[in-house]
Amino acid sequence: MANWIEINSVEEWKEKWASSSQQPILVFKHSTACPVSAEALREFEQYVIEASEQKVGFFLVKVIESRPVSNQIAEDSQLKHESPQAILFENEKVIWNASHWKITKESLQEAIK
Repeated sequence: MANWIEINSVEEWKEKWASSSQQPILVFKHSTACPVSAEALREFEQYVIEASEQKVGFFLVKVIESRPVSNQIAEDSQLKHESPQAILFENEKVIWNASHWKITKESLQEAIK
């Protein structure tokens, strides 16, 4: 069972982004057509399972299936779109991000310390 929530609409994204003022949120942008993204997703999932005590919201966006959400995140964060991509937000600002092979359980642990 996933300990993260999938964001499927721009409205859901705006709500989650605004909630980063109450607690940090980690967004994982995943391409369901990419083997590198599949590996990064495994790292993300492993981290989330082990990080259940963290005060962070965990969210997933499937970039192909939810392209408008992915585009809105890129616009709001002012980060070039990549997938896979992990972005940590606090107070509606990017405080950390990584993409491709840099998304590991260890890099996520370090970012959220």
